[in-house]
Amino acid sequence: MVRRVTDEGAFSNVVLPALLGRSALRSADRELATELSYGTLRRLLPIDHALGPYLNKPLDAAPPRARAALRVGAYQLLFTRIPDHAAVTETVGLVSTSERGFVNAVLRRLAAEGARWPTGLSADAVAARVGLAPWAVRELRRLLGDRAEEAAAALADQAALTLRANRCRTTVEHLEERLRSGGHDPDRGRIHPGSLRLRRGRPEAFPGFREGWFAVQDEASSWVVDVLDPQPEERIVDVCAAPGGKAADIACRAGSVVAADVSVQRIGLVAETASRLGVRMLLLSQDAARPAVREGVNRVLVDAPCSGIGAARRRPELLWRPRRSDLRSLARLQTRIAAGAASLLRPGGVLVYSVCTFPSVETDGVCRALVERVPDLRPDPFPGPDGETVTEARLWPHLHGTDAMFVARFRRK
Repeated sequence: MVRRVTDEGAFSNVVLPALLGRSALRSADRELATELSYGTLRRLLPIDHALGPYLNKPLDAAPPRARAALRVGAYQLLFTRIPDHAAVTETVGLVSTSERGFVNAVLRRLAAEGARWPTGLSADAVAARVGLAPWAVRELRRLLGDRAEEAAAALADQAALTLRANRCRTTVEHLEERLRSGGHDPDRGRIHPGSLRLRRGRPEAFPGFREGWFAVQDEASSWVVDVLDPQPEERIVDVCAAPGGKAADIACRAGSVVAADVSVQRIGLVAETASRLGVRMLLLSQDAARPAVREGVNRVLVDAPCSGIGAARRRPELLWRPRRSDLRSLARLQTRIAAGAASLLRPGGVLVYSVCTFPSVETDGVCRALVERVPDLRPDPFPGPDGETVTEARLWPHLHGTDAMFVARFRRK
């Protein structure tokens, strides 16, 4: 898992379920494998910093399997209660005979001498302590000042499992009651009243999964649909719909939705979501910058492709994989998609733009570019997450317990 994600660019939320599905591991071992995999990726930058003093060459020069084993072993030594001797012995057993001496020596020194964590407030020091890329730490500091490290640590934390009750099949009260009777202890959502948070569990084993009582969805994503505020019988388009959680919520509230995506394969995921949740969608594969549907739409959701750092609590490689150099091209794509979506609106129609990230170039910058490109759009006020009236808002894990999400709403004159 660690080698596939770090060396081959794979996605953790795709690779791990596939690997576990092919394994014969018992339940407890599956949980341990999940903890070691996600934990190592979540703490990758601190782990690499901790290993550095005990290596004669850069870690990237080590053989791939030995490098991954060192990282998994270091995670156990530094961030778990696994006894040092067990962590070292089991990790050494994962590599080839020719690599065992190297891995054993490094891990034993780390176990004996520990990690040397940097002090200070520089972006590099915060990155080594927390795990978020230095450039992203600097961006947080511009947005949040002294609370940047707190926000970075929250992004590097593990997210709660959040369920959104599917109001077309059940109520949040009934879902909560059934979960409690099944031995779970859910908490109500903080900003989305139809959400329930759980510490852990396999959603497909929860009461009501087959019946479509809930979608697995972070509160931030559910709140985006609250901001869109779909009404019954309105014509609504979700232009970047896959995998379909937001589109399903829109369809439930409005009666139907045009759920579009550029990928035919990903539209298949939307179809599966609609089928399980029992909602009506019209599925469309299109280039959102050049829409295949006509104008006259009441509401459009643009949940645009982005760097995704705000979702790092569930996909930990997003702490360190996105590159600052990619942001400009992403922003141009986001602006093209949002402008194409705006062309669909009828007069008075509403557009909501959202991204699960925080860099200014993908958030405020795109909003400014959109208004310049589509002069008949104007910012449209809505209730913010903290009770104030806003035209754009940010959600943060350290403040709201959600993914880091940016949301803005516009109305066509």
